Amino acid sequence: MPAIRRLGQLGPELVDPLCDLLLDAVAGGASIGFMAHLDRAEAAGYWQGLAESLEQDVLCWVAEDAGRLLGSVQLGLCHKANGRHRAELQKLMVHRSARGRGIGSALLDVAERAAGEQGRFLLVLDTEAGSGAEALYRRRGWQPAGQIPDYARSPDGRLHPTALYWKRLHAPAGQASLRPPG
Repeated sequence: MPAIRRLGQLGPELVDPLCDLLLDAVAGGASIGFMAHLDRAEAAGYWQGLAESLEQDVLCWVAEDAGRLLGSVQLGLCHKANGRHRAELQKLMVHRSARGRGIGSALLDVAERAAGEQGRFLLVLDTEAGSGAEALYRRRGWQPAGQIPDYARSPDGRLHPTALYWKRLHAPAGQASLRPPG
């Protein structure tokens, strides 16, 4: 299993491997906010922009094996006074050549554990309805909240519905369990 580590800073040595991961995800059809014409410069700009918010607004982990970056996940922290108990899982990516090895699940484990340690017990995410990612989230105990039609475009430009999910890590302090029914 690859080693997973949290990025505290985004050093220049990581920009190229992270760009490779992002470009692979988009080339594979992942609907993660980019279109098929994504180039290396735009990918690098994304990661360099993220570097400014690391540790304050976004936590990020990478999965590496034998010096090769195979996956990444982000956790967006809500800073609103009424939302400091929640976070958004963002941009779970596993290189196509490394899928089926449990890397996505391992990245989810790390992000969920860190969210709990940060006092974030309610997590939310959105993903393309019907995607392989959606199946992973369901297997991992995420609860569907609904779908929004025509919410985002796939990298090839097609509109698709987005599925919204949530997961409660534990009951809020002083309250009985609020696990989903059934």
